[in-house]
Amino acid sequence: MDYIPGLPVLVAFSVAVLLLAITPGPDMTLWMSRAIRDGRAIGMMAMLGTNLGIVIHTLLVAFGISALVVASPVAFLVLKTGGAGYLLWLAIQAVRNHSVLAVKTTGKNDASYFKAFLNGFWVNLLNPKVIIFFMTFLPQFVRVDDPHVTGKLVFLGLLSIVIALPVAIVVVLGANGLSDWLKRKPQVMRVVDYVFAAVFSVFAVRILLTQSR
Repeated sequence: MDYIPGLPVLVAFSVAVLLLAITPGPDMTLWMSRAIRDGRAIGMMAMLGTNLGIVIHTLLVAFGISALVVASPVAFLVLKTGGAGYLLWLAIQAVRNHSVLAVKTTGKNDASYFKAFLNGFWVNLLNPKVIIFFMTFLPQFVRVDDPHVTGKLVFLGLLSIVIALPVAIVVVLGANGLSDWLKRKPQVMRVVDYVFAAVFSVFAVRILLTQSR
């Protein structure tokens, strides 16, 4: 049990994670878009993909690799360019071919669970703001001189997924709950497409403006 922080730390950490979980970001936007377009199962797969990204970020921070990426101007530039480019691609997909995000009315869902999972994974993993956040957030809840600091960072990173999971599930189910109504409102759905495209574009610009220091 050496890797589990004390109760006061766990309480403070849990409150912070819950507050962060309800804050909109690229991950939440992706879950909502996929849930509206393809149903809750696809939305859940996108959400699981982002959670795998969080696992990877946690391990990178715990073993000091994230610090090396942030310290390297070239690596950081490649990372944020790739992340911004991927979000811009999602924005284009949202508006091309008359509503890629449109709800299917045929009752047939041919969306790929694996593709949705990868969408979530790459949106999270290629976001340099997540790297910087994890590098500054997780270490606040451990002591530098703690002999179990690596294990505690890993524990806290995984715990953050568990704590935020109910919020994520509610977001996906809520977005999916709108799909039936949107089927009857194609004009509104088209507006939603452009809203998602705009949000993805804004996040892409913010990523490009992210500084490593």
